[in-house]
Amino acid sequence: MIWGLKTVAAIDIWTLEHFLSGISLGMMVITFHSKIFLKQFNLKKEEINTGYFDILAVLLLAYIWEVIEHYLELGLAGVRVEHWLQGVEFWMNRLICDPLVTVAGYYLARSYPILVSPARVLSLIWLLVHVFVFPHSMYLHEIF
Repeated sequence: MIWGLKTVAAIDIWTLEHFLSGISLGMMVITFHSKIFLKQFNLKKEEINTGYFDILAVLLLAYIWEVIEHYLELGLAGVRVEHWLQGVEFWMNRLICDPLVTVAGYYLARSYPILVSPARVLSLIWLLVHVFVFPHSMYLHEIF
């Protein structure tokens, strides 16, 4: 399946959160690399292209999150967290789609930095509502 529950589909409702997080994370990585290159090599942002470093850093952080999420789904943090996560994510969702969408968010942040603040606000609202209000992570898929 392309769209559906995270246990059987390549894309689920949480892919939207990965995209919003990619925008925010992308800008943090861009800023971090710009500061490092300025401090270490005295090169300004306009003089260099940190794109490859940025993409690698965003992918590294995305996969670190996916590893943490996998162990949470297996019950490492307890039965309540395991129940809230509603099963282990489909491999294509975890290994391909979510990291790819995170990188797409980075590219959007790089092209349109004005979108970073709204994306951060939407991401925070999304997390607060869907983690603390809904009974589990796949609740919206059950409604729609």
